Amino acid sequence: MLTRLSATELHKLLLSRQVSTREVLDAHLERIFRLNPRLNAFVTVAEERAREDADRAQQLIDEGTPTRLTGVPVALKDNISTQGIATQCASTVLDGYVPPYDATVVERLRSAGAVILGKTNLDEFAMGSSTEHSAHGPTRNPYDLERSPGGSSGGSAASVAAELAPFALGSDTGGSVRQPAALCGVVGFKPTYGRCSRYGLVAFSSSLDQIGPFARTVEDAAWLAWGITGHDPKDSTSANLAVPDYEAAIGRSVKGLTIGIPKEYRVDGMPAEIEALWERGKEWLKAVDKAHLQLLKDGSKTDDQKLLVISGPAGMRNFPH
Repeated sequence: MLTRLSATELHKLLLSRQVSTREVLDAHLERIFRLNPRLNAFVTVAEERAREDADRAQQLIDEGTPTRLTGVPVALKDNISTQGIATQCASTVLDGYVPPYDATVVERLRSAGAVILGKTNLDEFAMGSSTEHSAHGPTRNPYDLERSPGGSSGGSAASVAAELAPFALGSDTGGSVRQPAALCGVVGFKPTYGRCSRYGLVAFSSSLDQIGPFARTVEDAAWLAWGITGHDPKDSTSANLAVPDYEAAIGRSVKGLTIGIPKEYRVDGMPAEIEALWERGKEWLKAVDKAHLQLLKDGSKTDDQKLLVISGPAGMRNFPH
């Protein structure tokens, strides 16, 4: 089943000509049309444009000039500008608005040969944390349709968790990629401010906003980060730094790291289930290469302080197939 494969697995099949870009796209479109009515993860499916992207990607493969992202479908949060595809930020205020240009991240995805599936749901103008406050209605968590996928990038997180897309983009101001990634059991992170251009992202808080990836594996997240990061002269806050090899860091041991857990992250009244998971996470970190765990006090620092931030691991796939 093609939709269950990671982006890196799809990449290998595409380059070996075992499947075509159209076959990969059709598998994901079929799943979107079948399951999205229950999930409400996508608010726009750009079927015709996606087929054009797939054909262009196949040409790159046939010519021997593909990238890591060529032919791989990707979903975009609906506050990222897409030329010719509606961008409404889940608000009736922008009903019918179709941008005349692509955001820089979209330009880079298209240049790399990625296939844009469409736009995903969010809290209106990204102002929320549950993807319930959308003009399109709430997005459902694929693991339990009565629960929230988190937000504000809940549509992107749910689309990846439910295998509607191998990876997706969201935006993160105060946790809007990281939190829904955890609630949907996928990988998600917020790149360092300035690493990823904000040009074409509808602003919430310009000094904090960053576009970030969702994926079902860390390797896929690294590949997507490679495709969207880098200096952009159209964004005055963009860092003029070389794009690192994110994939090279995969599998690196945490031995020797000081893992800080700010005490403010634990609050009084936390449900017993969450408390138990919290404690289990600390035990996991202690066990992995005997990593040193230090609870940070107010204002305290270590000589070589490093903070390891871990989002939820990809795991169960309970949503009906």
